[in-house]
Amino acid sequence: MYELCLMCPEDRVESVSEALDALDALSVSVEDADAQTDAEQALFGEPGMPPPKDGWQRSRIVALFPQRAAAEEAQSLLQLQDFFAGCSLLGIREVAEQDWVRLTQSQFAPVDITPDFWIVPTWHELPAAATRSIRLDPGLAFGTGTHPTTRMCLRWIAQRGAEGQDLGRVLDYGCGSGILAIGAAKFGALDIDAVDIDTAAVESTEYNAQANHVQLRAGLPDAAQGVYQTVLANILATPLKVLAPLLCAHVAKGGHLVLAGILERQTDELKAAYAPYLQLDVADSEDGWVLMTARRAADSATGTGR
Repeated sequence: MYELCLMCPEDRVESVSEALDALDALSVSVEDADAQTDAEQALFGEPGMPPPKDGWQRSRIVALFPQRAAAEEAQSLLQLQDFFAGCSLLGIREVAEQDWVRLTQSQFAPVDITPDFWIVPTWHELPAAATRSIRLDPGLAFGTGTHPTTRMCLRWIAQRGAEGQDLGRVLDYGCGSGILAIGAAKFGALDIDAVDIDTAAVESTEYNAQANHVQLRAGLPDAAQGVYQTVLANILATPLKVLAPLLCAHVAKGGHLVLAGILERQTDELKAAYAPYLQLDVADSEDGWVLMTARRAADSATGTGR
């Protein structure tokens, strides 16, 4: 394998990437050339929405080709195009042969949620401090415990469990890998629904639940029925706003709503979207993300019943 590396300004990224795709690159990646420097730019997108930008002010584009000749041909053809003005070639390099499985595994180490609650890939030994653990490997569905939003949700679950508070009936809406539903089961929840619009996520959740020896029901969103003492949704701000009436209708009297996937700057818009139903507050924060929670009063009405 050979990598063709280029430097492009933001307004050339889309044209160059499309050209590389047309030239049969196996993959094309775009990175911030100023990453991990004072000039680094943070770009955040939302599912179902166009990306905020096609790239960074200084974007590094890396295209992978199966042979050096193909990379050299792409390099020559790109230089002849008008849209390549302002771009520069960084060179072609051979990608060293590696044990890709071992390399991938090395990137995922055990993650501590609390001092005694850990997310541990199956190829790792359990840390000595782990009295509770979730065994989880990277796969097709989102959620390996490494992202701040996932960690904050699991911390909330662990704190409730440590305080001896019953999670009750649990709904994990947008379950991904099922990690939150499995976490709830590890802290005593016995009646758990985990739902997602992606059938791969449903399959992943079922597999991971079996691997962790916990019981739950996984399915598509219409499998969520009635009310729950704990409703968890780790998605992103835009779908969370759209789902406000649905998620709140699933919260039982005295029950908790736990939302994640929200940037600090999106806090007020989430509060406004949920205000007609429940009062959201920030319960935790990490690396620019927040966890927002609400509790329905024990004597209030809910939208659905069971």
